[in-house]
Amino acid sequence: MRKTELHTPKKKDTGRQLINQAVSRLLSRGAEELKLKYEEEEEYVEEENEETSQEPEPTKPAPPPPPPAAPRPLRRKSSANYRAYAIEPHDKRKSKITASRKLQLKSMMLQVAKHEMEKEEEERAREKERYLTEHCIPLELAGLSLTELQELCRGLHRKIDKIDEERYDTEAKVNKSIHEIQDLTQKIFDLRGKFKRPTLRRVRLSADAMMQALLGSKHKVSMDLRANLKQVKKDDTEKVRENREVGDWRKNIDALSGMEGRKKKFEASTAVQA
Repeated sequence: MRKTELHTPKKKDTGRQLINQAVSRLLSRGAEELKLKYEEEEEYVEEENEETSQEPEPTKPAPPPPPPAAPRPLRRKSSANYRAYAIEPHDKRKSKITASRKLQLKSMMLQVAKHEMEKEEEERAREKERYLTEHCIPLELAGLSLTELQELCRGLHRKIDKIDEERYDTEAKVNKSIHEIQDLTQKIFDLRGKFKRPTLRRVRLSADAMMQALLGSKHKVSMDLRANLKQVKKDDTEKVRENREVGDWRKNIDALSGMEGRKKKFEASTAVQA
């Protein structure tokens, strides 16, 4: 049996990529094992066929008529005729990997992923140490006077203040860009809409029907405003128009001015009501 060696990746991979790589490696290993097993079984079947072909075949009587066609039995994985098992439909076949094997593969993948993450952390720590050794040069304080030491400390403080200002500026820019991204995403949601709006159809309802749908049995007052209006016949309005005197409007104004005019208006209104 051949064994495939796990090669550690040179680049930095995330946890999900490491798990995917481990799964692919384990699957390739399983495929190679199945292939080797199939080749061994095929060689064994070929040897048996050669042995049977070398032996002399005795004379056999005429075979009986064949029985009616029956469904072919499902071949097991352990049988010599493994090819017939592979040709069977997919829905009849059971899972090739058992539950214990699945659990074992899962534990192996988790171990490989954990090992890769530990390696990545170690590499990150080494990279940090290398960067600090390159950029942070050790100080040479031997043979320096008090004034020189004070000047060196002042220079270091100035550098620290400058770096702190740059850090503050970059942090402010990052926060501003984050807020802008959030505002843009909110605008996109507002324009596009989070949910699909259903198509509504217009339904004509009266005020009574709407109140009945909202309040149910509590709604007892009628909302028909036309029922409370006073009904006026067309004949009465036409008679009133005919009784009006059509003449010089100036005479009408003079006649209706003063107390006498008011008295005439009052009498006319009482006559109409009667």
